Amino acid sequence: MNFEQWLQSRLTAHGYPVGGIDGNVGPVSIAALKAFQRARGLEVTGKADGTTVSHLRMPSSAVLPEKLVGVPDRNIAEPAVKPAPSRNLWPRQADCMTVFGPVGTSQVLVELPFAMVLAWDKSVRIRKISLHSKVATSASRVFEQVAEFYTEGERAALGLNIFGGSLNVRRMRGGTAYSMHSWAIAIDFDPERNGLNVKAPQARLSHADAVPFWEAWEAEGWLSLGRAKNFDWMHVQAARL
Repeated sequence: MNFEQWLQSRLTAHGYPVGGIDGNVGPVSIAALKAFQRARGLEVTGKADGTTVSHLRMPSSAVLPEKLVGVPDRNIAEPAVKPAPSRNLWPRQADCMTVFGPVGTSQVLVELPFAMVLAWDKSVRIRKISLHSKVATSASRVFEQVAEFYTEGERAALGLNIFGGSLNVRRMRGGTAYSMHSWAIAIDFDPERNGLNVKAPQARLSHADAVPFWEAWEAEGWLSLGRAKNFDWMHVQAARL
């Protein structure tokens, strides 16, 4: 992540969305930066000076983190040509049996870069989750980005540290087809505040500060049902509709 992407991600996390976290600091990003400066009582310049950067490093929630996200050095030259980001083309839901094999098989343990708690027993902390072997590496990359984008306090405020499940062999609610959880190609986050039928803006993960989280998944080809259909905002899956 370069400085411009960090700047965009922090503005978005603070509630000043800039659209895509693409490193292109155009009119939308500058307007968001000015709005942030105005709200913080800073000199409104539209430039990320040292004081503004210091305020951007502060947690966007009321929860104090143990550590803050580091700011990339803006003076380090970026490569003239960057490789295109990896994007997987996951199968459609109807083709999952063909691609991923029998339900409940081929799972591996994925190590997490930060601790999570179980949604149904928050006294239990975990550092590994079960995912299908074909999606595990992709998910690991996303979790690393989430750890980089958000401070510990911000992850807690958003509920990104609340694990709602991955592997669960069952049929979809009200249907006969298998749930994506049957292959462990789906993950749920903070189900209490992002219930199946809870829509935006009531769903916590529908808010602007969750945009970098969802864009990290989408860059790997994963699908948010909340972003696609405005329901089940807890859920992200490595399968197309």
